[in-house]
Amino acid sequence: MSKGKARAAKRLAQAAAFGGGGLGLIGATLYGVLTAEAEYVKRVIGPMRYYPTPGSGLYGRYPGLPITFAMLGDSSAAGYGTDTPDETPGVILASGLTDLAERPVRLVDVSKTGAKSTDLAQQVDAALQAGPHVAVILIGVNDVKAQMSPSVSVRLLTAAVRRLRAANCEVIVGTCPDLGVVRPLVPPLRQFARAWSLRLAAAQTIAVVEAGGRTVSLGSLLGPAFKSDPTMWGRDNFHPSAIGYAAASAALLPSVAAAMGVGPESFVHPESFRGEAILPIAEAAVQAARTAGTEVAATEVAGRERGPRGRWAELRHRRRHPKAEVDRVEPETAAESESLINI
Repeated sequence: MSKGKARAAKRLAQAAAFGGGGLGLIGATLYGVLTAEAEYVKRVIGPMRYYPTPGSGLYGRYPGLPITFAMLGDSSAAGYGTDTPDETPGVILASGLTDLAERPVRLVDVSKTGAKSTDLAQQVDAALQAGPHVAVILIGVNDVKAQMSPSVSVRLLTAAVRRLRAANCEVIVGTCPDLGVVRPLVPPLRQFARAWSLRLAAAQTIAVVEAGGRTVSLGSLLGPAFKSDPTMWGRDNFHPSAIGYAAASAALLPSVAAAMGVGPESFVHPESFRGEAILPIAEAAVQAARTAGTEVAATEVAGRERGPRGRWAELRHRRRHPKAEVDRVEPETAAESESLINI
């Protein structure tokens, strides 16, 4: 693990917290290359054509009060390119959570294709109206296209997490994926994109954990399969397919359940033989960015939140669960969904 990378990620997170520009922390030349490449990728992919239908509604026929689950973010949260709501990450996660919790789950999906971190405040406004118990945020890739400073992106994400946590909502953030696996990218730009996205993912982790949330690294959207299996990719070779969204959701679900204190993974202590550990937050963030599906959350050591190198964090590789069957009890009407999204 590179101490230099950990320091760089920590500086970027600190720049976001204190309003710094942060551009120099990843290099102005690198950022310029990435934004130019984003324009090229947009031309290759073409305009958005497939807008997913949110699957907001009630899932599961278990007794008890529903868990309200909010989905926020961009096209990766909305499930761009899917054919039915049942293929979107929100529905997949809601269906899995209801089985693990053995309680009904009400999904409030306020994510939107094309959203940037600047849109998170409006999405949080909409989500908070429903009184969420837990929320998942997937955001960041469109910030690159918009040439947004990385520190600004992290700061806006942090503000969203803090607002949700202030409302007693558990928050799980899927960090910036490894842009180096995107098919339209070619070397050497692919290597630049990978370095940038991994650094941003580490900075997001530090900031989110400090704000009271937890993160799951999406990395290469869960491993070698996305590099070698074309079925993981959607029609535009940029967004995941329904299979790809299911794989990403499978990595997020155990952390969502653990945040709510349900499911078997909630009661398992870190296991060193599986590479789990308690580390200073900057080191945990860099390690997590390298390994997709890794969760990072705040913890204590000997009753203390912080050690000599900052906040303590748990690095977890949670076991994934089989995909649950979708059991929608009460779909939300189009008018209700529209009123939430367009606040």
